[in-house]
Amino acid sequence: MAAITRYAFALSSLSFLSSVRAVPFPGNDDTCVRTTTTVYTTVTVGEGWEQTTSVANAAAASTATTSAAEGSWAATDSVEAVTQQYTPPSDFTYPGVTFPTFSPSSLNPNGPFYNPNDFIPYYVDWPGKPSSGASTPPPLPTKAPKPSGGYSASEYKSPAWQQVGKDLTPGLSQEETNGDSQWGLIDCPRLSSYLGSGYSASSSKSGSGSYYTSAVSSSYVSGVHYTSAAYSAYPTYSASSNGTKSTTSFSLVTSSSSSSASPSSSAPSCSANNTAAFCASKMPDTGVTRTYEFTVAYATIAPDGVQKNGLVVNNQFPGPLIEANWGDWIQVTVTNDLPEYSQEQGEGTSLHWHGFLQQETPYYDGVPSVQQCPIAPGKSVTYTYRADHIGTSWYHSHYSSQYAGGALGPVVVHGPQIPGACYDEDLGPVFINDWYHADYYSLVETTMAGGLPLSDNILINGKMNYPCDNTTAVCTANAGISKFQFTPGKKYRMRLINPSAEAILKFHIDGHNLTVIANDFVPIVPYTTNVVTVGVGQRSDIIVEATGSAGDSYWMRATGGNALAGTGCALTSGVVTEGVAAVYYDGADTDSEPTSTSDATSDQLLRCQNDDLSLTRALCPIALDDDADVFTQTITMEFASNGTNFVWFMNNSTFHADYNVNLLDQIIGGNTTFESDWNVYTFDSSKSSIRIIFENTFAFPHPMHLHGHDFNVLADGVGTWDGTIVNPSDTQARDVHYLPGATSDGNGYAVIQFKMDNPGLWPLHCHIAWHVSAGLYVNILERPDAITYQVPSALEQTCVDWAAWEAAGNVPDQIDSGL
Repeated sequence: MAAITRYAFALSSLSFLSSVRAVPFPGNDDTCVRTTTTVYTTVTVGEGWEQTTSVANAAAASTATTSAAEGSWAATDSVEAVTQQYTPPSDFTYPGVTFPTFSPSSLNPNGPFYNPNDFIPYYVDWPGKPSSGASTPPPLPTKAPKPSGGYSASEYKSPAWQQVGKDLTPGLSQEETNGDSQWGLIDCPRLSSYLGSGYSASSSKSGSGSYYTSAVSSSYVSGVHYTSAAYSAYPTYSASSNGTKSTTSFSLVTSSSSSSASPSSSAPSCSANNTAAFCASKMPDTGVTRTYEFTVAYATIAPDGVQKNGLVVNNQFPGPLIEANWGDWIQVTVTNDLPEYSQEQGEGTSLHWHGFLQQETPYYDGVPSVQQCPIAPGKSVTYTYRADHIGTSWYHSHYSSQYAGGALGPVVVHGPQIPGACYDEDLGPVFINDWYHADYYSLVETTMAGGLPLSDNILINGKMNYPCDNTTAVCTANAGISKFQFTPGKKYRMRLINPSAEAILKFHIDGHNLTVIANDFVPIVPYTTNVVTVGVGQRSDIIVEATGSAGDSYWMRATGGNALAGTGCALTSGVVTEGVAAVYYDGADTDSEPTSTSDATSDQLLRCQNDDLSLTRALCPIALDDDADVFTQTITMEFASNGTNFVWFMNNSTFHADYNVNLLDQIIGGNTTFESDWNVYTFDSSKSSIRIIFENTFAFPHPMHLHGHDFNVLADGVGTWDGTIVNPSDTQARDVHYLPGATSDGNGYAVIQFKMDNPGLWPLHCHIAWHVSAGLYVNILERPDAITYQVPSALEQTCVDWAAWEAAGNVPDQIDSGL
């Protein structure tokens, strides 16, 4: 078998981005097709499945193509490696700031590129350090640090903030803004409704095998392969009398002459009357493993035109798509390529597979100090887990606040069509998130020193413009925004993901209604709105009907507003408070500026929590256990002094990780004595469910995320919960829900409940990066008496490697909780 082609270099970190481009493969042009859609490297077929002749031939052809490509790449590999910058450029000045100098023995903890934003004080010095005897922080500021557009706003045009007189022609290449990522380009292919798996649907006992399924059709050598097969016949499942499930239709059609890397975008069949069959479906065991290889590293990127150190996955921000079918296994080998380019001799990392239940693999959740130690610099870990949900999610680093620096990417799991969710094409993941010009480590320093990080921009699929007069860093105006193509009359599925560090965002497209069909991984009874709220860590699958005409164009918006000024929910600097992309109908000039206006109301934009619970009813309800069979735990959250800093407390305790500990492994070994700051809550097998009542004493809302479970959201509001359950017969389930902030009417509250069907150790935390950095985290130890599995040796090895890295004289710069 040919080796997988890959590379681990980052973009040049010179003062100005050079256009670094890998050598294209012969016959492939420079289009988006090269790096999106299917990014698995191999498919392993389990015993009991037979490889079809057509797929075997395609696999053989792809192996030959891979070998040729590798030879071509090796012969022309002359890309310049990352250069460490020890001193600031001579023209960097800022009043009152002395820029530090670094050296090979004392490296910049923020990464190789010298980013002046890391050393310029943040706009708001709040809450500061506790004064003598102070237990509570001072009041929040109530003024926007900067006006909309900032300095010289008149030279730029909102909402895209391109220079006056300019259209939306991008000023930077995709490589300069986002590395090898292709999210945001208008010619990105549509996702298929189901992946071909490289096997026939027969159940012959032919043994197992591992082979490539795709020819290389990329002009970038990024360590991933893309399918050239076209797939049809969306699978449907029916429940048998014994509760098992079988595939009732499946076919795979391959085309050796296909020049596209995109699976067929033909729409799946759609019915509104098969809800009972859909909800009775059980996850199939497909016998397929989707295999990926990821490298986490630094690169100099400029998603909005402002250069900074980006944490990238396979040299991409956002990272590559993980794509699988329901019931497949997903296997990802993650390599930490963060040595010598960061603090001291490197830093740890890990990847968490957000929203997956991990019921068969509770040790592969990816949280340092909980199920593993950090992946040491230069080391790798292979995670294997089941695609146990249908829908949309994401992966991200769970080491400190690395994901706020860019270490993240999307996940799509295909499966049976959600009843009534009719659409023609799947546009795939649409990331909406806040963005900071300072690097993640300096933002953690700001948080732990009593500052308030404020975002500089809001991105859609990793792109936006920025008015360059507001930064001293290297900045290119009109860098380029994301663009989408619509055809009149079609319906499009869009998979919204909010991987923000802090911002709750409002998604809307001028003049279009949005039908919400799923929240997080959980289908809901569809409802239609013009604005969808997506909080940190949350996902919403929506369907948009293209009601415009040929030649039309519209703004797509992700609105954060400015919380300090009372004009929104996000903590922004005030310069850019809304990210935009452009939607172009067939025939429109795709560099022209839309002239549409938003129809979102101020009430919608100022509601800093999820859409009303009464709107979100589960499509497949989960019956709630009787109160007598439910543990009830109240957790009160406070922002208060620990004597040194203002930090977050959950029931008077703030969390701090020990990177040298695999806590789950210790529990399996019989050690149930925990440090107080590990915040472990133990629930035995004497009851069936756990109910958590959150009470929030501070004004900030919190997106509360539970690993290992979907939870039912029973209620939320302000005041004291009176026991009323919203939609008691079809309560919404999801894995992130917003706990409202306190107001003059009382504390915020949210009530969640989940079944204890997954013995293990599960993090429960606020998903705002700066809040979990400051301790807003607990561990749920679920049914320790039923934990009978062992942690794989590969995860135990992470602790051996981490200890060896420390023994070599390295000291992790853990200035926060660690997670």
